[in-house]
Amino acid sequence: MALKVIGAGLTRTGTHSLTVALEKLLNAPCYHITVSAKHPCHSQIWHDASLGKMPDWKEFFRDYGAAVDWPASAFWPEIHAAFPDALVLLSTRDADAWWKSASETILSEFKARSPRRQAMMDAMFKARFTSKINDRTASIAAFEVHNAHVRETVPAGQLLEWQVADGWAPICAALGLPVPAEPFPHTNTTADFLGRRDLPPPGIKT
Repeated sequence: MALKVIGAGLTRTGTHSLTVALEKLLNAPCYHITVSAKHPCHSQIWHDASLGKMPDWKEFFRDYGAAVDWPASAFWPEIHAAFPDALVLLSTRDADAWWKSASETILSEFKARSPRRQAMMDAMFKARFTSKINDRTASIAAFEVHNAHVRETVPAGQLLEWQVADGWAPICAALGLPVPAEPFPHTNTTADFLGRRDLPPPGIKT
């Protein structure tokens, strides 16, 4: 299986909702950060990638139809080089709204539950975003630089810039698929995230 969609958007830009939507549209699993949490060995792979040692992306994503959210979105250029025909989907939102959501959820929980996962996170943020993740100015600047790089790099015909409010239509048009009759999924809001913060999903080891 080859990736059909590469999510270049950063975490907290509707990527969990996007995961649910893409799995329905593509009838295939989507790689999201929650997947990496279920596979402890993936932390080392992403850590190595942060240090410049890339995996065989075709092999790594062999069972997936799409990949979105961190850590995959941090490596979208390398992944796109391995899957040049894939749609690059840049999920975005207002920078201030992004910071509020990220700082209350992902960035507030930067300390991981295991040394291996912590090392991966430290290396990835330093290499691909900013090491000053708790600094609003630095993080928003990194957010905007990331999005600008995607816009400037991906050929127009392969790039879809999208926000959750856009729903199904732009994604389906870009993929040449019919629009589902059901409402677009809206999952993993800040309230959802905070509600389960202290309740790790059963069976997940990090």
